[in-house]
Amino acid sequence: MDAGSLMEEVIAALRTVHDPEIPVNIYDLGLIYKIDLAPVANVEIDMTLTAPGCPVASEIVTWVQNAVNAVAGIGAVKVNLVFDPPWDTSRMSDEVKLELGLL
Repeated sequence: MDAGSLMEEVIAALRTVHDPEIPVNIYDLGLIYKIDLAPVANVEIDMTLTAPGCPVASEIVTWVQNAVNAVAGIGAVKVNLVFDPPWDTSRMSDEVKLELGLL
């Protein structure tokens, strides 16, 4: 599988993980800041949370790792939880903003 197709599969996997407080997937919510796909199909993801004190922070990281690990052809998955820059609603896709009544 080429890198573009593999990246599409990773993004599709990320869209299966939903924020427990906002009924939207973490990718379209704008919580994924970076996806690095190495040549050997190892993936490193920088993500954030809608709030630093999120009570399920460690669980969400595990959900992301499990979802991406399930993609055929993926090697190791590393998820970094970052808070800079802070998340805000401008990072949401227009579809999510419309769904949540923000547009």
